[in-house]
Amino acid sequence: MKLGALVAAAGLAFDGSGEGNVSGFAIDHRKVAPGTVFGAFPGTRFNGEDFIDAAIQGGAVAVVARPQARVSGAVHIAADEPRRAFARLAAGFFTPVPQTVVAVTGTNGKTSTVEMTRQLWRMAGHSAASIGTLGVTTADESVSTGLTTPDIVTFLSNMTGLAREGVTHVAYEASSHGLDQFRNEGLRVIAGAFTNLSRDHLDYHATMEDYFAAKMRLFDEVVADDGSAVVWADDAWSAQAVEHAGRRGLRLLTMGEQGTAVRLLSRTPTQLGQVLEIEHDGARRKVTLPLIGAYQAANALVSAGLVLASGGEAGATFDALSRLQPVRGRLERAAINRAGAPVYVDYAHTPDAIEAAIAALRPHVAGRLITVFGAGGDRDEGKRPEMGRSACAGSEVVIVTDDNPRGEDPALIRSAVLKGCDGKAREIGDRREAIAAAIAMAARDDIVLVAGKGHEQGQIVGRGDAVRVLPFDDVQVARECTT
Repeated sequence: MKLGALVAAAGLAFDGSGEGNVSGFAIDHRKVAPGTVFGAFPGTRFNGEDFIDAAIQGGAVAVVARPQARVSGAVHIAADEPRRAFARLAAGFFTPVPQTVVAVTGTNGKTSTVEMTRQLWRMAGHSAASIGTLGVTTADESVSTGLTTPDIVTFLSNMTGLAREGVTHVAYEASSHGLDQFRNEGLRVIAGAFTNLSRDHLDYHATMEDYFAAKMRLFDEVVADDGSAVVWADDAWSAQAVEHAGRRGLRLLTMGEQGTAVRLLSRTPTQLGQVLEIEHDGARRKVTLPLIGAYQAANALVSAGLVLASGGEAGATFDALSRLQPVRGRLERAAINRAGAPVYVDYAHTPDAIEAAIAALRPHVAGRLITVFGAGGDRDEGKRPEMGRSACAGSEVVIVTDDNPRGEDPALIRSAVLKGCDGKAREIGDRREAIAAAIAMAARDDIVLVAGKGHEQGQIVGRGDAVRVLPFDDVQVARECTT
């Protein structure tokens, strides 16, 4: 593919010859081969412009960088926002792509929502996939990517690979980092969804308003002009999300107790799930959802909204909700101890998410709720005491342990969490010991919640060249502690 044709298709300009053949795209100079277009972006840790010469020596045919960057020996495609320009170029190279693509943003629920959307599409007969924290998930496999929103090259190459395998429908997680860094651009996204917003990632975003603005790029710029916006209507930020969708003229579907497309009339917990009474197009119906918790009901209804927005038939979609399968590490029942107490593992790692997980389990607790959790290192420090307050407010017993300490002193992280607990929580630094202690003390009517890591398979310790990932799976550890 000729460089000049790609540049023209992306609506960009450059000085130099467009006759060079493009063989691929890279944002890591070590992955450059002859014919590669190299993206040189300033970052929080590294400046890609420092590696331009190395990329050119490796065979880069063109470099996408800021106008002031020094590029010698390759075509300089200059752009004030080089990440966006690079994404547009790459989108013209990575073809074909699935014909139906939707995206989900929000603080909590993204993973569950995209995976439930995939399941609903599959039950409707489509070849579907989801992309996000769990990796690339199709009907028969899951491949980990390690990031909620992978880099733009990985993202687009995954999409092309899925299309070549016959996948027609894809739902992906659009994180605030990914949206802010243009890591999921270039595709025709026919619908976007907003789940909720609560404190997270304020180590990256300066304020909650900045965090929300990054999320809203999904409605402001990414979703197609004739696309749809699906909004969970019962969140404090929902009205503002609706305003963003309205300014674009997107078709709006709101879901929830205040929803207009699908109104949630009642929710009744059962032993293994819940019964939802909903209203759609003036008709009422009951849905037996085999998942526990208010937030799982929210995720399921937002998923249904995305399926409706992408052409799904309402009756079949609502019927399929009763056949949804649990999502890995999202209120996953991992084990039952010898006394008969169930152990649930959840990815909750924000104050609101912990509160939601506790609220989901509370109707099923006849005795005590025993919560084990910690906070990650090198991340938003301000949320740590708030996490402690959320856990202690809703649990009879709380054990504060290590999560992914990364480059921080684990004891200092635990101390910050404990400040929100008013002396109510126990401290057991070793995560395995903490889980074992919770399971050992749980009586028949108790429930154990292990929060924070969910589906993760390792514990991250250290940073930089000293970083290590120690094998650790909350689900597996919980099972080992019950045998």
